[in-house]
Amino acid sequence: MKKDMIFTGAGTALVTPFTPAGEIAWEELEKLVDFQLEGGIDAIIACGTTGEAATMTAEEHLKVVDFIIKKVNGRVPVIAGTGSNDTAFCVELSQEAKQLGADGLLLVTPYYNKTSQKGLVESFDYIADTVKMPCILYNVPSRTGCNIQIETYCQLAKNPYVVAVKEASGNAALAARIVAQCGDSLTVYSGEDNMTLSLMALGGKGVISVFSNALPRQMHDLAAAMLNGDLDTARALNNQYLDLMDGFFLDVNPIPIKEALYQMGLIGSNFCRLPLTTMTEAGAAKLTVLLKKHQLV
Repeated sequence: MKKDMIFTGAGTALVTPFTPAGEIAWEELEKLVDFQLEGGIDAIIACGTTGEAATMTAEEHLKVVDFIIKKVNGRVPVIAGTGSNDTAFCVELSQEAKQLGADGLLLVTPYYNKTSQKGLVESFDYIADTVKMPCILYNVPSRTGCNIQIETYCQLAKNPYVVAVKEASGNAALAARIVAQCGDSLTVYSGEDNMTLSLMALGGKGVISVFSNALPRQMHDLAAAMLNGDLDTARALNNQYLDLMDGFFLDVNPIPIKEALYQMGLIGSNFCRLPLTTMTEAGAAKLTVLLKKHQLV
């Protein structure tokens, strides 16, 4: 592996709790970080998709990153989501996150304007070479309309600062090709909870998880079992919680996980900033059934 691999195991793509008025709920954010650390999580990702970074101002974004870094205080790596469809803005935000003490960056592919594969290489190389810190690429074509192809991964893996990818394309064959062709030059993390076991079986080193917002210990244990070659334990955990992993995607992420955390009493409001909103009553009721089944409410 590249010496700057950021973590192995389970990293939580942490939600950003808001008050009913839509302001950042700092005390609740502090409690969520404590909950993650007490649950044995291996890394925390601040201001990713699940953290609703797309609706934050740059000032809010950096305040949340700074708050989490200070609260974690070096106990686990903190990775800042700084990706953008504007490469210049991404560099600016990334440099600020580096100064705040982030251990790495999560860089989503450009959305809306998208780009070509050539553009992906040039953009990610420019960001990595300018900021000079470990970068995790984030491939989620269902959200961005842009998919990183295997040839592009192989090219980007040559950059010493591009250390990993969060693979959320749903394409296990692509993940297998990344492991086979990029080898130790590019760590693969699952970007989908319900594919963690399969991607780690192919050679992935962990997951960047939504599920672990609610159950950090269980996702840590599943990933640790796979890293330790204990397939029976990992499979048992996966089978036990697969319905809940799927349940947290009954609606657009992070709507269901916020509803779950609200029902569990971990946050005081299920508020999401528009255009996201709360779950429908029917959706929330389905989620309640799952939470009760797993004795979480």
